[in-house]
This record gives sequence, structure tokens and C-alpha cells, in this order.
Amino acid sequence: MRFLNEEDDDPLLSVVNLIDVFLVVIGVLMIVIVQNPLNPYAKEDVIVIESPGTDQMKMTIKQGKEMTRYESSNEIGEGEGARAGVTYRLNDGRMIYIPEAE
Repeated sequence: MRFLNEEDDDPLLSVVNLIDVFLVVIGVLMIVIVQNPLNPYAKEDVIVIESPGTDQMKMTIKQGKEMTRYESSNEIGEGEGARAGVTYRLNDGRMIYIPEAE
């Protein structure tokens, strides 16, 4: 009585099975890359905010092929300037800017 058949001894069959597994893994990775919002081949503009409201907040903006990354510095914005006018939001969502006379 033999426990192994001659057909089961072929090492090439295990290599073929490994190749099939790698093809499935590559397919899954390609799907993940395509669904990523920061995909370099995507045509839409995207804003990704990481850890919103915390000290480590980061914002990545993708406009076309250009990507800009901003990181929080835990400081309140300061600067010099003068009031330039007033902006009102209408009921239909439009914004109107009215400059102040000097």
C-alpha cells in the first residue's frame, strides 16, 4: 500500500499554487491603491484631515497633481492687517462681500 501517488510528488504544482496566491495579493493591492483618495491618477481634488481637533492635526490638500501638507503648530493665528469689509451669507447659500469705504 502506497500513501503517496506519483502525481502528488510534483514540486512544480506547489510553485503554481504560490503564483496564484501572489496574483490574488497583487490584485487586492491594486484595488486598494485605486480607491485611495490621494491616488496620483485620480482627477478630483481632495482634502484629507488626519486627527481633527487634536494637537497632531494634519491636513493634506490635493489639487490636480500638486499636493500640499499642513501641520498644526498649536498657536493661534496672529498678524497685522486692517478690516477690509463685511461678508454676508444669503438664505440661498450665496456669499456677498461688501468692501468698507476708506
